[in-house]
Amino acid sequence: MWRLRICICSCLCLVFLLLGFSLPGAVAKNTTPPAIEKYLQTGQLAAGEAAMLAQLQKHPQDDQARFSLGVVQLAKAVERVMQSLYRYGVRSNALTGFLPILRLPTPNNPNPQVITYENTRQILQGFIDDLGKVEATLAPMQDKNVKLPLRFGLIRLDINGDGKVEESESLWKIFATINRINITPTQASQFAIAFDAGDAVWLRGYCHLLSAIGEFGLAHDGREFFNSLAHILFTKPDTPYKFLVNAPTSTNSFGGIEFVDIIAFFHLLRFPVQEPARMTKALQHLQTTTKLSRQSWQLIMAETDNDREWLPNPKQTGVIPNVRVTSQTVKTWLAFLDETDSILTGKVLIPFWRIREVRGVNINKAFTQPATLDVIAWLQGTGAAPYLQVGKMTNTRFWQQLQETFGGQFFGFAVWFN
Repeated sequence: MWRLRICICSCLCLVFLLLGFSLPGAVAKNTTPPAIEKYLQTGQLAAGEAAMLAQLQKHPQDDQARFSLGVVQLAKAVERVMQSLYRYGVRSNALTGFLPILRLPTPNNPNPQVITYENTRQILQGFIDDLGKVEATLAPMQDKNVKLPLRFGLIRLDINGDGKVEESESLWKIFATINRINITPTQASQFAIAFDAGDAVWLRGYCHLLSAIGEFGLAHDGREFFNSLAHILFTKPDTPYKFLVNAPTSTNSFGGIEFVDIIAFFHLLRFPVQEPARMTKALQHLQTTTKLSRQSWQLIMAETDNDREWLPNPKQTGVIPNVRVTSQTVKTWLAFLDETDSILTGKVLIPFWRIREVRGVNINKAFTQPATLDVIAWLQGTGAAPYLQVGKMTNTRFWQQLQETFGGQFFGFAVWFN
């Protein structure tokens, strides 16, 4: 279940990143909005998808329509997950407040459905399928000059699945509520991003990255974890431990969670491999992510305009205020992609974290020859033992230089750059 949270969290981070880094920022220019915008702003996602499909049937080379179709399909994927959280009565406590996806102001469901372990796997598989659909839509794009200007904050999702979309379900409103900041409707309506060909490839890369996380989750058996801890996350989990569900909170609790449940959380971070082939799929998705990142930056670096850029090259100004992309930044990012590929193929090893050990960890083998994932054992070192070997190590100095180039904010840039 925790992997489902991580996967969905990553997708929502992608969505809210567009707002979180930028508002207030770029002001929309007086250009004709794309046809998809009215569907996104009114929450008519299915109608928007149908309209873009019809447009592509008439004009198969219309890459703005294709880009629009991919965006609305991604919005539907996120909406589908949010509706599942509402349907199954996601709880609000210290743990759910810690996880970004569960911090979303999901309405309280007065009549939630019972959720089973199988339901969680179905939700995650559905999300992977939806991401594959987005990737398949965007992959044929050829127009290097395509533009898709969107006022992203005005997009609305039907979070509770009641067939209506309220202002409280718009992205800017949700973001403001989560982060407790003041964003006015005027600011939200003026903020725009002009997505281009490089951003389309970037989005494809994110689909593969999130799919990798999803496949990794489904490769493992989390039933025991769900049975013992789902009551923390949902109102009506189907678990053999009925005494856990809706039990009154004792004085020995933290943020509405019993201390013994917190201990159990760490104790149960052990997941047998259920479908090993999915680990290979996860690895392939990660390798495709780095490949697409290179392609996106090749397109970005070739741009000569300067129009509300989401990912700017060194000669452009991006919509993210007070952040500049330099030639050295891009050069270092591409070097990171090369190093990551070497690690994923097993040509370069990860230094082992226990002293007096000259061998390194072969990450490729961890994916292609998976064993039970015991998180505590990996932290302690014994979990990594099957993958230790002598070989070339990734250079520690390279990672130090990486942090220096990105001003100690490499993780934030990595989420942005993909």
